[in-house]
Amino acid sequence: MLADISPFAYALFAALAFAFGDQFQAQGVRHYDARAGAVLGIGAGTLCFWLLAPWLLHLERLWHPAVLLFAATGLIRPALSAQLAIAGIRYLGPTLAGTLSSVSPLFGAAFGILFLGEVLSWPVALGTAGIIVAVALLAQGSGRGTGIQRSWPVWALALPIGTAMIRSMGHAVTKVGMIHVPDPYIATLAAFTVSTAVSLVMQSTRKTNRLAFRGVGPTWFLTSGAMYALGAVSLNMALLNGEIVTVIPIVASVPVFTMALSVTVFKRERITLRTLWALALVLPSVIAVVVWG
Repeated sequence: MLADISPFAYALFAALAFAFGDQFQAQGVRHYDARAGAVLGIGAGTLCFWLLAPWLLHLERLWHPAVLLFAATGLIRPALSAQLAIAGIRYLGPTLAGTLSSVSPLFGAAFGILFLGEVLSWPVALGTAGIIVAVALLAQGSGRGTGIQRSWPVWALALPIGTAMIRSMGHAVTKVGMIHVPDPYIATLAAFTVSTAVSLVMQSTRKTNRLAFRGVGPTWFLTSGAMYALGAVSLNMALLNGEIVTVIPIVASVPVFTMALSVTVFKRERITLRTLWALALVLPSVIAVVVWG
């Protein structure tokens, strides 16, 4: 039944789940350290997967050598990519960091074409470009009134771009692994388990902001982790039956969903002309990717 659902539907659901995760994380950073919260979130997602193991885990697949590919992605995503994203925001601010990290579909297309032999058609390429521009518009709008000043080191530009590349590389490796082990649950379980271990080691090297469970901050991060886990397994379901060049652009529309939730559910944002332009770009762009992908 689940296998019959279109990969585009899974990609859209993943984008929505990631958007909810972003909103919950935004609530959490008001009360808790961001990097410690990221550790809690990744750990919460891993716990969710292991709790479902009695029903979803096929042990015979777990010992396949290709599972090592899933585990390898956990070394860099989401543990390292989350830390790079946080560092990028710290040095560049959310506006510039968000704009630069929106190039992830370009890396996704490159990995899909070079390593998996996928083909990027002109309609999908135009749709991908439209989504990137829409995300960049929203990222620029998030910094309204602050301006962007050249007060950061040039090397800091590599942080959000590196985040985008790492995430896209992780998608490509996962896609290769699922050719041999077509199990999105195991793919996500292995990556999150390794990523939790990496995150805990990284957190243990910090002298301040140790993990704690006081106040509402940790609760928001734990909830965001569950949503990110749901989004990750949905993304892997999309990758199982779809191509990177079409799945990743749709998932890259997360900021549009995040903005929509900010306006309609969390009441943090107002609809602006920039928002309307972004929606006008992203809707036909996603349709182009789905129809001609």
